[in-house]
Amino acid sequence: MGFPGVRDEYGLVFGWTALISAVAAPTVGFVVALVSRRRRARRRFAIMGAVSSVPILFFWIFGVLLGE
Repeated sequence: MGFPGVRDEYGLVFGWTALISAVAAPTVGFVVALVSRRRRARRRFAIMGAVSSVPILFFWIFGVLLGE
């Protein structure tokens, strides 16, 4: 269904975008909270980073390592 080349290219672009946004948002928020010395915000961004890493870890394990 569709064009495989286009589907692969857009899938790669959207995959990298999702990965970067899932990693960048908690990291930047944590650094800003660290610099501004906001303990509650720092805790929230640490939790946000932990929650964001779970789907990335599952995708990496089941999609890449166990893909064969």
